[in-house]
Amino acid sequence: MFGFKKLDEHAELVTRMADTLGVDLAEEAQRGHMRPEQMRNTVLRCVGCLQAGACRDFLAEHVDGADAAPAYCRNKDLLDSLRVG
Repeated sequence: MFGFKKLDEHAELVTRMADTLGVDLAEEAQRGHMRPEQMRNTVLRCVGCLQAGACRDFLAEHVDGADAAPAYCRNKDLLDSLRVG
């Protein structure tokens, strides 16, 4: 089991990754493109990832944005689809 600190850390990683890709998760939710349970599941998928350090490195290297999430990202398909859509 994991605690709130880990959830908060991964919620931040999800938000930062989305921002790096030019995806506004709050806007996507308001437009009905993401349901609350999808956001929760997105964070939980991130919590289960073993590449958090690589993710932080990726985000640090792409402060000006990125065209796609890295291949190891467990939310790549979702984030890339929101970026395109």
